[in-house]
Amino acid sequence: MINYKLILKILGALLFGEAFLMIVPLLVTLFYKDAQNDNADVFGLLFSILVTLISALLCRYYGQPDKEAMKRKEAYLLVSLTWIIFSVFGSLPFIMSGMVGTYTDAFFETMSGFTTTGSTIIDNIDVYPAGLLLWRSMTQWIGGLGIAFFTIAILPGLVVGGSVQVFSAEATGPLRTKMHPKLSTNAKMIISVYTVLSVACAACFYFGGMPMFDALNYAMSTTATGGFATHGSSTSFYKSAFIDYTTIFFMFFSGVNFTMLYLAIVKGQLKKLWKDSEFRFYVYMVGIATLIITLCLTFGHSHYDIFKAFRNALFQVVSFVTTTGSFNDDTSNWPRFTWLVLVVLMFTGACAGSTSGGLKCIRAVMIMKVVRNELKKLLHPKAVLPLKVNGNTVSMQQQVTLLAFIVVYLLLCVMTYAVLMIFEADWINTIDAITIAISSASNVGPALGNPIGNTSSWSQLSDISKWLCSILMLMGRLEILGVLVLFTPAFWRER
Repeated sequence: MINYKLILKILGALLFGEAFLMIVPLLVTLFYKDAQNDNADVFGLLFSILVTLISALLCRYYGQPDKEAMKRKEAYLLVSLTWIIFSVFGSLPFIMSGMVGTYTDAFFETMSGFTTTGSTIIDNIDVYPAGLLLWRSMTQWIGGLGIAFFTIAILPGLVVGGSVQVFSAEATGPLRTKMHPKLSTNAKMIISVYTVLSVACAACFYFGGMPMFDALNYAMSTTATGGFATHGSSTSFYKSAFIDYTTIFFMFFSGVNFTMLYLAIVKGQLKKLWKDSEFRFYVYMVGIATLIITLCLTFGHSHYDIFKAFRNALFQVVSFVTTTGSFNDDTSNWPRFTWLVLVVLMFTGACAGSTSGGLKCIRAVMIMKVVRNELKKLLHPKAVLPLKVNGNTVSMQQQVTLLAFIVVYLLLCVMTYAVLMIFEADWINTIDAITIAISSASNVGPALGNPIGNTSSWSQLSDISKWLCSILMLMGRLEILGVLVLFTPAFWRER
């Protein structure tokens, strides 16, 4: 039987944290006081903090701690509820300030932030007050490693064994890389890498000419591979090669498995990083995709010289593969063949154990090795060919789970495409519908084509489509199967 009071207790603690985090943009709002805002953003944040605190107190009051270990069912329910509840309360500053017209839009924007998708319904982001801009960026930074993952270090104080179950329910990728026997220590080490990357990115942006406020916001969304920006033109607003290449650098390394990154940087195990088959696949994929698009832009557009083509190609390749969604060029004007390359990158994603979304490179490596083994078996039917990744044997159960994940992922994308073509038939085209579906499921952010491209907002979508995409974002962030299991009868049975 699911212990709902235990879940309420934990949600209460997390809501206290969210209320505390909202104080930061409130202080920034007061610091950047603008008479034109009529205190709407101040009221919106104050009201949101008050409502969140009251809800946290109610959850703590009706909830209760438990000395028993958290069960797997409770962990999956907790993780899904955490994202939903955080988005419900996190959307309040947008709707209560009057800057977003409907709750549907406010929830969509917030879910897009916490899942680090980066899709937006805001057309005029440049006129938003500083406090709301910061809160918008903070949703991505908080969601970067997973809200639940951030709590691993403190969760053992609330429930026995909770951190292990929550990590299993929330962590990305089919395989796990551990570097310390205590999960809380492992989490703290990874969070330290995340924090260092964020601080270093902000410093580079600042010294590259960004104002401090912009540098902090862009750094949070870049290292979270989210893509939110304080300007509608994203990184291209600055028209700076230094800022473009800085963004590329931090997007790329934010797409690397953080455990491997920690071992490489802190422990000096650079050779181990390069020997990792997922990392090598990631590097080769970025290199090949960049080369193809650079050639397409150089010979397909007269106004692209080789240097501009390389810079824009590398930027968009890294942005799409890490599912960041930042842009320095409008890909809707690129040759159509480049769209195919970008769609493959959207689907694949970067490394497991990073802040990126998508299928993950480790699954792509597994698929390639499964195909290779099947081809060998055609020649040697009696051969026993174990599937190994980085020297570790992948069990048959993990291979079945891989197949199930891919099938469900594709089915969800097809279903979303069909719904979009029904409800948005009067203005949307096939390319838009397909890439919106993939973008939501992979937490990428931008779509491809016209009228919704990588530089456009999704404000034209109907409310039904926005809610559907919000649900798909959540499912993509939690590896799909972890959410779908909640809808099975077996999950709700007492035994």
